[in-house]
Amino acid sequence: MFDKDYCINTFKRLLAVDSTTGQYEMIQNEVCKILDELGFKYELTHKGGVIADLGGEGNPLVITAHLDDIGLMVRHINSDGTLNVCPVGGLYPFYCMHENVRVYTRDNDVYTGTVCRIPNSIHVTEDELRNVEGDFRKNVCVVLDEDVHCEDDVKKLGIETGDFIALEPRFVESNGYLKSRFVDDKACVASLLEAMRQLKENNSKLNRKVYAYFAVYEEIGHGTSYLPEGIKDILAIDIAPLGPEQNSDERKVSIFAKDSRFPYHDGMTNEIRACAKENNINYVMDVFTPHYGSDADTSVIAGHDVRFAAIGPGTANSHGYERTHVDGLKNTTALALAYMLR
Repeated sequence: MFDKDYCINTFKRLLAVDSTTGQYEMIQNEVCKILDELGFKYELTHKGGVIADLGGEGNPLVITAHLDDIGLMVRHINSDGTLNVCPVGGLYPFYCMHENVRVYTRDNDVYTGTVCRIPNSIHVTEDELRNVEGDFRKNVCVVLDEDVHCEDDVKKLGIETGDFIALEPRFVESNGYLKSRFVDDKACVASLLEAMRQLKENNSKLNRKVYAYFAVYEEIGHGTSYLPEGIKDILAIDIAPLGPEQNSDERKVSIFAKDSRFPYHDGMTNEIRACAKENNINYVMDVFTPHYGSDADTSVIAGHDVRFAAIGPGTANSHGYERTHVDGLKNTTALALAYMLR
């Protein structure tokens, strides 16, 4: 039975650990703690992912959800003590303006700040500049919560080019709706972990070998470029973006027919759809173009001979301040579990 509290609390637990793509150690350690609590064996990939062994024998299936978040990196330090930044993953200025951030130095110090426009006060901004689009290269910076006024002041803090900058998630639950940054993909990780919790609690028998792959680097395109030897199928759990011409719904699980790269494997997709129908799971079919891809695609592009498919909860405001519904996570969990057990 779906444990709403466990799923949401696990989501919040993951959100509490910053993990901008490339900054994987802390979130990897947190997932290992959760797997220890659930009682699953696991191994670490050399570049940072975690692969848990769910049991079963033969015809191996990987179910994957990614741990990395979009974010920023220090590009250089400006003469006035602000930070010029560049995006890590698909983050745009209009989706992170005025967000609070944490800057992580290479010496493990953490400083807070805010993403700001230049100039940052509307009352002293000339009319011709008020409507200028934000651009990380020209007129968007991070202002530190420190008494700094020049480049040397910042360098004395230990901040330098290449430091990771994480955005504040700002989780809110309201009437079943879950609002936060990084629903993509930490809500989906929580959904997968809830499916694993049910698997363990019910002592369910798997009819094939199943692995749960908690990948990093999905947001920049090589999360599951490595797969364990002999994998036959990969199922990605990722967000299903909402839009004017989309079928996806925050309270349902979407089964992906195609994304911007190519159609998903027809036979595997049909099996997943049949699982949804057989188990009365509230689902829709959807197509995501022109700017979407998942870690199921990544494995195929890397050259693995696998079938590949993807599912996930309907999610609004992708790569911004996102929103889904607990029912969407419930249906996603149910479909992932049903496919594991088919």
